[in-house]
Amino acid sequence: MKRLPLLLALVVLLSSGCGKHADELKIISFNIRYNSWNNIDGENGWPYRKNAVVRMINEERPAAIGLQEALIDQLLYLDSCLPQYRRIGVGRDDGKEGGEFMAIYYDTTRLTAHRVGTSWLSETPMEPSKGWDAACYRTVTSVFFTDKISGQSFYYHNTHLDHMGTVARAESAKYLASLTSEAEGSPVILGGDMNSTIDDTIFRALYNVGLQDARTLTDSTSNAITYNAYGKAEGSVIDHFFVKDVEVVSFRTLNGDYGVPYISDHYPIEIVIRL
Repeated sequence: MKRLPLLLALVVLLSSGCGKHADELKIISFNIRYNSWNNIDGENGWPYRKNAVVRMINEERPAAIGLQEALIDQLLYLDSCLPQYRRIGVGRDDGKEGGEFMAIYYDTTRLTAHRVGTSWLSETPMEPSKGWDAACYRTVTSVFFTDKISGQSFYYHNTHLDHMGTVARAESAKYLASLTSEAEGSPVILGGDMNSTIDDTIFRALYNVGLQDARTLTDSTSNAITYNAYGKAEGSVIDHFFVKDVEVVSFRTLNGDYGVPYISDHYPIEIVIRL
């Protein structure tokens, strides 16, 4: 009987952040929708959604989740609710805690983070800056992870392209492609709110360096809308995962019930992969 707690702990470790098999990894990308100071979202505001967001993460149990639009107060709340996860990323306005974060949370029982960094999608990527015709500061958070079960390593880039600047989206895609070119043969996962449908020509830069649209790499896939506008407008598919040298087992749009009608104005997207 004394071996039972150890056995249970091993089962939890092997199942954390994975699908049906121990070598599978689950990654989620989620535009969490910022917490507005004047609650412009009314009944869909962060105070009414936050418990459901935690429920989603605890039910899905990803090895890593990349968030877009998160403000520091939202992150501090998630920190307090998700002790198994560690957070990476900085605020886009000042490189500290100002403005929205492209934060990455990772399960410390499943992944080890080695190299981490944030760069700005601009002509001066190493300092807080706005690029080209963008309306906002935009960043990408990058991590080099090692999976503790398989021993395999991979890069994960989490980003949010500008919603107004067409030149900025195109140039940002080129910058993201350059990060893939520097990956030194390691698998790459790029996810986020791209503010573009998949037929946009900006993604040619990604395809040119070997990235592929994850939705197209598995029969178990979803083309459901990702931007839902809280049901107040027609939705669209603008959140994407791109991968290189990765086997995609499944792609899901997480539009189920986590306790409120909408956990954000975007649905999370999820891939299960093998390295």
